[in-house]
Amino acid sequence: MVSFNESSTVPSLLRNVVENIHKPEETFLIDKKSSEWEEISFKETLDNADAVSLFFLNKGIKKGDRMGLMIENSPEYVYYDQGIQQIGAINTSIYPTLSEHEVEYIINDSGIKAILVGNTFLYKKILKISGNCRQLNYIIPAFAEYTKVTVPEDFNAEIISFEEVLNAKKNLTADKLTEIQEIRNSLTPSDISALIYTSGTTGTPKGVMLSHSNFVENVKVCLQQIPVIDETETFLSFLPLSHVFERTATYHVCCAQGCKIAFAQSLELLAKNMGEIKPTVMNCVPRLLERIHDKAIKSGTAGDGLKSKIFLWALETGKNYRHEKEKGKTPGIFLSMKRSIAEKLVFSKIKEKTGGRLKFMISGGAALPKNVGEFFGNLDIKILEGFGLTETSPVMSVTEYHRQVYGTVGRVIPGIEIGIQDVETKEMINIQTHESFDPNFECAEGEIIVRGHCVMQGYFNKPAETAEAIDKHNWFHTGDIGRFYKGNLQITDRLKNMIVNAYGKNVYPTPVENIYLKSLKIDQLFLIGDKREYLTAIIIPNKENLQERFKLPESFFQKPEPFIIEKEIIDWIGQDIKKLSGELAKFERIKNFKVKRNPFSIEEGEITPTLKAKRKVLEKKYAETINQMYNESVDAD
Repeated sequence: MVSFNESSTVPSLLRNVVENIHKPEETFLIDKKSSEWEEISFKETLDNADAVSLFFLNKGIKKGDRMGLMIENSPEYVYYDQGIQQIGAINTSIYPTLSEHEVEYIINDSGIKAILVGNTFLYKKILKISGNCRQLNYIIPAFAEYTKVTVPEDFNAEIISFEEVLNAKKNLTADKLTEIQEIRNSLTPSDISALIYTSGTTGTPKGVMLSHSNFVENVKVCLQQIPVIDETETFLSFLPLSHVFERTATYHVCCAQGCKIAFAQSLELLAKNMGEIKPTVMNCVPRLLERIHDKAIKSGTAGDGLKSKIFLWALETGKNYRHEKEKGKTPGIFLSMKRSIAEKLVFSKIKEKTGGRLKFMISGGAALPKNVGEFFGNLDIKILEGFGLTETSPVMSVTEYHRQVYGTVGRVIPGIEIGIQDVETKEMINIQTHESFDPNFECAEGEIIVRGHCVMQGYFNKPAETAEAIDKHNWFHTGDIGRFYKGNLQITDRLKNMIVNAYGKNVYPTPVENIYLKSLKIDQLFLIGDKREYLTAIIIPNKENLQERFKLPESFFQKPEPFIIEKEIIDWIGQDIKKLSGELAKFERIKNFKVKRNPFSIEEGEITPTLKAKRKVLEKKYAETINQMYNESVDAD
């Protein structure tokens, strides 16, 4: 059984599983290196973790040293993490997609001593900057082909294959295992477990210090909030473990509960992997759910024949059935019969593409558009939404399994307080806890602030920034705007994203963008209008739909001009802009837009690894195009 106590730490969770939940020989990790899925037991995982511990103890690594990981989700990540954590070293994971400059900054700012590297591309990146990283002593490639890469002449660090690290298990004597156990048992919940760098939407990345207690308490209360997660679950992991959401909500939850973790091969192969693994739980981001929604709608309504009519009838039936359940009523016999037919003809086919065993998915990282959540609800695919930040370990609220309020991010987790503070006056509008939950409660919006066990220990080596984020009353200021609706937390937008137009009207971009993103023609949308008379936007079209509609070759998307100028394409997208604008107040409507040929890029610094737009970067980079939109004549309405 899951066991948490006052001394629980991250490495103690998995040991508890082997002692109390599963036999050591049972499967923990599932991975596909070539053509077949390989099952890895709890025992093999812990043996490899002990080998990592012994290797680094012999290299002089000690409690508090920062140890880097720049590797995709894999068993190697788990072995390395468990191995360094149980000797008190600090996991400092780096997004694989970051630029050389950003990687160099994080390595030097944190003082990383050794780094695990996942592939040739990342290895070359580390080799290139290693001369500027004087504290980096060991580079550990976790792939065989590293020997084919030329090492720079001025290279100072030692290169050691991860295979050699794991070979240290041959020297794991009883005395060495006792030494590792003693160090593990000496760790305290207040010790730092991980250093996770913020994605830097507004400036230089900051290292968020999260303790063992931050993680353990977060896992503990999430399992209380979603008690249907048990030791039989299979999670499919595809969001990066370098991000706190996947780290806590998949990896740490599975370590505590004894669930299996299967590692997806890539985002491109995710659909195939879902069919092969048949997961029961997955963590995801809204963008994935939006794409599933868009493809299902497009496929189901293709043409005007019987198939389309059946699809739309099934969705309407699912909606009516859901509404009855949400009212606390038992759906009537006739509606239940219709729902069974809809399940057989339509819903089961969509569910089969997810593997057919999903209990639920947890969506985090951004707000899920209400209509997308309702769509999955109509199919009886449960989507639980959560909210939090790197600085909050991350979960602050999450949907209860039995109580769905679409457009919200759930109930406050146990043990913390969430406040709504007036942005201008700084007066407290309301404070809610898990215990104060009232399904009918609502309040005005303001900045979301939080106090309790989930809040970070501070920013690494940045006391001034820490003091700015956490006030004298220990409230962490999230920078997110929200309110309570039907007892649940609802996110409106980011405080720093707020647009104030030339007439002083406040516009929060996310709700407006979500209205326009209902269009199947639009993939991304970036709203502009601060200190301007009206709103404009840069739009990324849905490439698949655009190609199909206009029979465009791939070369069309490889042209050097960043924006599409073809009038028929602009008019095609404009039809949906005009139609959807009717759902918004006049000052929230887009009056002009430009269509960007290709998506915003992580590599070019336009968005963060968590796909958040870097507003200042985009506004500066596309300033000429933005100014052009305001110099063109637009409709008065």
